Amino acid sequence: MIRAEGLSKVYMSGGQPLRVLDRVDLHVEAESFVAVVGPSGSGKTTLLGLLAGLDEPTEGTVTVAGENLQTLTEDGRARFRAENVGFVFQTFHLLPTLTALENVMVPMELRDRASQENGRTIREKARALLERVGLEDRAAHYPAQLSGGEQQRVALARAFANEPRILFADEPTGNLDRKTGHRVVELMEELNQELKTTLVLVTHDLDLAAHAHRTISLEDGRIVSDETNRGGSEREAAK
Repeated sequence: MIRAEGLSKVYMSGGQPLRVLDRVDLHVEAESFVAVVGPSGSGKTTLLGLLAGLDEPTEGTVTVAGENLQTLTEDGRARFRAENVGFVFQTFHLLPTLTALENVMVPMELRDRASQENGRTIREKARALLERVGLEDRAAHYPAQLSGGEQQRVALARAFANEPRILFADEPTGNLDRKTGHRVVELMEELNQELKTTLVLVTHDLDLAAHAHRTISLEDGRIVSDETNRGGSEREAAK
């Protein structure tokens, strides 16, 4: 599903090159759940951005679902993301003037599904997603009326609105208390299993990473370990 080969990213800092990623090779299988961990500055978020096509590597290639992202134009990558990728971030990025239901509807409307499905169908799908994350009774509430955990669950429902083949999550529990954070990751895990979505989670929390099938550790822009998680692999085998 995702393959990175010789992936490097170099920025200029004070006139000097700063190598944030250094010749990373990585393969993520379809429908798997992979966690990427490491200290601050290790290159986790940079790696996620490159795998998602949000940024371009200095060296190396990224192939996602058979598509070499380096051969696509910026518009082509944007279109590819819209059709294949969902995102969940540490900050929720909900539109403050829209209700929870309307926020979940936005990705489906942007894909112009209304030409194939009427607005009522889109609304019904959005409502079903909110119900799936336990927020059916908060559908008419605006983000300011929701707790942090509720906002992140709305963001998660929105990320799955277009049934993405891949979900990238960058520190999605960073603004949440521990209990709420674990529940959000459990929801991601459940949706990964039910919808067969490939899930890549960036986190600094090793307990959260243990939910994944694999944990990849970065240090100084390099992969220093790539381990199968016993708990995650047992859940995968039981699917």
